[in-house]
Amino acid sequence: MKDRQTFPEPAEPSSHSRRSFLKTVGLLPAALNMTQGPEPCSAAAAAPGVLPQIRFGKYSLSRLIVGANPFNAGSHLSTFVNQELRRYYTPEQVLKTLRRCQEVGISCWQSGGKNFELYQRFLAEGGAMRYLSLGGDPTEIGMLAKGGCIGIAHHGEMTDQLFKRGQLEQIHDFLQQVRDAGLMVGVSTHMPAVVEAIESKGWEVDYYMCCVYERHRSAKELEKLLGHVPIPAGEVYLQDDPPRMFKVMRQTRRPCLAFKILAAGRLAERRELVEGAFQQTFASIKPNDGVIIGIYDKFSDQPAEDADYTRRFGGNAG
Repeated sequence: MKDRQTFPEPAEPSSHSRRSFLKTVGLLPAALNMTQGPEPCSAAAAAPGVLPQIRFGKYSLSRLIVGANPFNAGSHLSTFVNQELRRYYTPEQVLKTLRRCQEVGISCWQSGGKNFELYQRFLAEGGAMRYLSLGGDPTEIGMLAKGGCIGIAHHGEMTDQLFKRGQLEQIHDFLQQVRDAGLMVGVSTHMPAVVEAIESKGWEVDYYMCCVYERHRSAKELEKLLGHVPIPAGEVYLQDDPPRMFKVMRQTRRPCLAFKILAAGRLAERRELVEGAFQQTFASIKPNDGVIIGIYDKFSDQPAEDADYTRRFGGNAG
């Protein structure tokens, strides 16, 4: 289907902030600010360096991990933003961004099976980052294990749907297959109650991926909670959600990887909001927990900016 809107390319990208770009195309304020505000951090942010590390099974990973939603044109904002992400993130640009992530100290990419071929290309071209996958397809496990993936988390959307239907036990076989393949076993979720349930069951899980916003409540759940149904009902981000998820992350000894700490870009309009989200997250999670962040680096050096926040606020990792 032909795009209804054309996104103009700035003549000099380095001189245009993301905010001015959004004003040009008439989108929601800061819609394309996938992880940062429009201004870069300090000059020191661009300097390569070693990031704080966490112990992750037998591996040591940077406490900051690059995610994949922007690479996959999944903004959780609008179809127009998705179209721009799809145009920008060609395979070559994804590889370029990953190389920059590695330069600033990020040592792991969290994605899914569909990006694994691109990860193999990244390695073949001299990359050295680890790979964590997300999925629920047992047929992918062997490929991922043979190709150097270190862990697979059951996909959060599927996890939460099964939990709401009272069928969480159905993911147990998948987790065991991941374990049998010699990989670390993870569960991804957007719901604190899922972590609590699995902990109570005593399952052999190595790590959790925890969305700090429970963003997929039903219209009925939102009406009960808020007294009305916002628009759109499926993508509502509430300020009180992160503390609830941080609490259950602290209650498990297992490492947890927090994601969507910027509410899928909704907190990225101003740099102080981004800084506050990083500071709150690292102050609220365990020393052996990490953060997964999406990168959209068309208008500023977001890998370096996020690495700088991690060095400043996440240096207490153990």
